[in-house]
Amino acid sequence: MSVDSKAVLTLEGVTPDNIPFDTLFKANQPVVMPGLAKDWPLVQAGLQSVEATMQMLEEFDSGRPVGVFTAPPSAKGRFVYEQSRSGFNFESKRLPLLDVLSSIRDTLGKESHPYYYINSLVFHDGFPELNKRNTLNFDHDVFQSNIPLSKIWLGTQSIASAHYDLPNNLACCVLGKRRFTLFPPDQIHNLYPGPMEATPGGQVVTMTDLNAPDFERFPRLEEALKSAYIVDMEPGDALYYPSMWWHQVQAYDEFNVMVNYWWASSPRYMGNPIDVILHGILSLRDRPQAEKEAWREHFDYYVFGDAENTRAHIPESMRGSLDPVDEIASRRIRAQLKNKLNR
Repeated sequence: MSVDSKAVLTLEGVTPDNIPFDTLFKANQPVVMPGLAKDWPLVQAGLQSVEATMQMLEEFDSGRPVGVFTAPPSAKGRFVYEQSRSGFNFESKRLPLLDVLSSIRDTLGKESHPYYYINSLVFHDGFPELNKRNTLNFDHDVFQSNIPLSKIWLGTQSIASAHYDLPNNLACCVLGKRRFTLFPPDQIHNLYPGPMEATPGGQVVTMTDLNAPDFERFPRLEEALKSAYIVDMEPGDALYYPSMWWHQVQAYDEFNVMVNYWWASSPRYMGNPIDVILHGILSLRDRPQAEKEAWREHFDYYVFGDAENTRAHIPESMRGSLDPVDEIASRRIRAQLKNKLNR
């Protein structure tokens, strides 16, 4: 594993049964754990050969169709928008896994070939038994109410453009070399996010090409790259990064496998903060600047500030939405929002 030692914390000797979650959470930045998953059966199969890994996947395949992106040779593994920005440079289908692996076998050893990317397949849906045999011990209080969801990612060479995810992430490189290029959340201003609705994989991605940056068209990207954390992973290596960190993921080999774990930091009833942004675009973005500045103060007071400060002076019986939010309160607030939006 090669890392930028100035930026990335590295924890040696971590095993699936002794992951120091408190250290990871406290770091609030990418943390690499070399060899964390090196003893997984899937990793060991990959050390034998690509074919051994494919055979293991075929043996334990659940038989459910999988979602796969297919891109032409001209894509060079980068699954993104077309040059016209009117669509994507790939097709999305649902196919039997055996058919996809057969197509990937046909690409092995060829310099020019189509690219295949099975992304975000829930591990226990696609490979129930493999999910049990290739796992980590999530023994920490935080996981009692936020059970990690394991996913598996399969394909040829690929580049997933820089994007962010709401969950926290622990990614394990299983087969093939893989590079993560990560940016802290504040770099959203310099990463030129694309459309919110038309996205390659369901999440907003940068419109830039980090491997061939065009600073004339995207001048702020140069500032973002100064903040980049770069991690090169070998099979068995693991990488943790927190919620909202931007990351480009590049897989280099003819066939690549990754398993990752996503978990939320907050209860499900809290909803998705992107809904607040959409409502803000609707209600605030196009108002006069002076009004927007005034509303910024309100957000700082009610949302980003000390919640206790907003309610301490109000009698308990009258606090309403200012009280701490639990599942019952979330239902009441949602009902209020629905009524207001339907006016």
